[in-house]
Order: sequence, then C-alpha cells, then structure tokens
Amino acid sequence: MFKGAGVAEAPLVTVIIASYNHAPYIEASIGSVLAQTYPSVELLVVDDGSSDDSVERIRGLQARYGFDFRAQPNQGLARTLNDCVARARGSLIAPFGSDDIMMPDRLAIQVAYLADKPEVGICAGNIQSIDGEGRVIARRERVRSFRRLSFEDVFDSDIPGAPAPTLLFRKEALDRVGGFDPEIRLEDLLIALKITRAGYFIDVLPDMLAQYRVHETNTYKNRRFMIDNVLKTYDQFRDHPSYARVCARFLNSMLLKCARDDKNLAWELVREIPFRYWNMKTVRGLLRCMSPLR
Repeated sequence: MFKGAGVAEAPLVTVIIASYNHAPYIEASIGSVLAQTYPSVELLVVDDGSSDDSVERIRGLQARYGFDFRAQPNQGLARTLNDCVARARGSLIAPFGSDDIMMPDRLAIQVAYLADKPEVGICAGNIQSIDGEGRVIARRERVRSFRRLSFEDVFDSDIPGAPAPTLLFRKEALDRVGGFDPEIRLEDLLIALKITRAGYFIDVLPDMLAQYRVHETNTYKNRRFMIDNVLKTYDQFRDHPSYARVCARFLNSMLLKCARDDKNLAWELVREIPFRYWNMKTVRGLLRCMSPLR
C-alpha cells in the first residue's frame, strides 16, 4: 500500500488490478496507479493464474513499491474482484484493467466530484484508445459530455454507458447489491444495472480519465462471448416491460457487426430476432449476410 502524508481526511481509494496474461502491459498499468496525484490509495494486485511472466514482472514492482500482491490459480474476474472488495479498506473501489492506463489526475477528479453526491454509486469518465504499443488511436476518439444515468438509461435507452476503465464505485453500493456475479463473465453491464436498480445514479464526467488498450485479446472481439453474457445479464431483468425489445435491439446491433466476417453467427442472430423487432439494422444485416466475403 502507498499513501500520502498529511491528508488523513481524504477518503481511501482501493484500486484492484486483476492480472491475467497481460505481461506486456501490466507494468504500465500498475505504474499509472502508482503515479496518481491523489494521495490516499490502496493498491491490491492479484494475478489470476497467468501462464506468461506477469507474476515475475509484478513481483519486481512490488519489491520496489510495497503494494499488496497475491498470485492464485485461475478463479475468474468476478470471484477475484469480490475477494478483493471484501478485504479492501477503502470506501471507494476502482477495479482496473491490467492492460489499461490511468491518467495521473483520474482519482483526484473523481473523489472530489463524489464528495457531496451520496446518490451517485458509480463515477466514470471519458477514455482514450491506444494500441498495443501505447500509441493513441485517433479514429476511435469519442469525447462525450457529462451525463447522469439511471437504471432506465442503462437498460432501455441509447444514451452511451460508462466506460469500464474509468469506473469508481462506492463500496457501500457494491455491498448493497452483493458484489459481482461469478455466473456472468461480463461484469460491467450487470453491476451497473444492479447498482442503478438499487437507487443509485451513474455520473459520467467529461474528463479524459483513462487510456483503453485495444489489442487482439480484448473481450469485445469475442462476439459469441459478448452475446451470450449480455443476454444472460438481461435475463436477470426479464420482469422489465422492455425486456424483449432491449434484447432484440442488442441482437440487431450485433447482427450488423457479425454479418461481414462471421456469417454463421449472423444467421443465428437473424433467427433469434422476433419478426416484430425487425428494423433497418436487420435489413442491413441480412444484406451483408447475403453478400460475398471480401
């Protein structure tokens, strides 16, 4: 753990980095936490069964900086996060990707914002996309303005959500909803829905708070995984009157993404979308499915 002096009144933030086979990136990720301008930080790093040399790299940094590090057989991200939250001493929790980078003022900005807003269970912000070498991917820049998200906004609207690399949780909000669900391997959407349904808001700041690294093993590139886990997430809210429409909207969106380069999966999605929810995305997806691969 590292902590500044003379700021005992500053709320402690626990940053959790669950590392899994991100050896090329883990040192930059940890280094960005160590470089935060916010003075009251507890860093918990867990290697979740990596097969590369992540553990050796992390131990090298631990020897220099003294943060809490544990290596374990693979348990999955949700279980690892829950274990870390249970032993966290901070009132604010920042799970952080072992391949991403925090902007230096990230935690200072978020903690200051949350100081007088107990209704906000999650604070987030904008991200900047970088490639595997740390170069900014200019075409992916999407700086968006402030927005406050309710449950309905997260579940049933087109308002952009909260970028995962910037999430800062109130520990009380996580505890109130029972933490992360180990049965759902796409943690961010479900925890956002659970916390907003419990009555909290998600506030997304206009500030650029983190760099999101785009590389070959990003979760979003595994489309079948994304589809299965998002639908499992929505299934927990099947009592909502918009449940069927929300599922169909998501399937239509994924159909467009799959239709160019995974036509077998795209045709599966077409069969899953009820005809009453067909729209122009469905038609465009069908046209792409019927066009030859390039």
